Amino acid sequence: MAFGMKQPHRQRAKLSMAKPRIATLDLRTARPAPKVAASHYTRPEHRQWRAEVIRRAGGRCQGCGRGNTRLFADHIVELKDGGAPLALSNGQALCGSCHSAKTARSRAARLATPTPAPPEP
Repeated sequence: MAFGMKQPHRQRAKLSMAKPRIATLDLRTARPAPKVAASHYTRPEHRQWRAEVIRRAGGRCQGCGRGNTRLFADHIVELKDGGAPLALSNGQALCGSCHSAKTARSRAARLATPTPAPPEP
């Protein structure tokens, strides 16, 4: 056919996903334990705190300002570091990216700080 002329409509063959012939194997010697939320996060008081932190932020990330995204109610001072669990002053609304970055920074700082040795008897 000449350039620019329409070709007759051809029926395309459909490709289907075939089941693999060999099943995949999990070769880890120890499987990680399933992730379970700490009981603190499932309590009604925490859910109310979370809703208030996000409402106070106007539904926008307090790290980067993004709106219209899933927000996490983040403890400014992490609970592991002695932060108040239900104080609104210890809460900020963060998008997933900002929350992950903040958590990584806090964890790195915690790991960089040497823990004091227990007193000898």
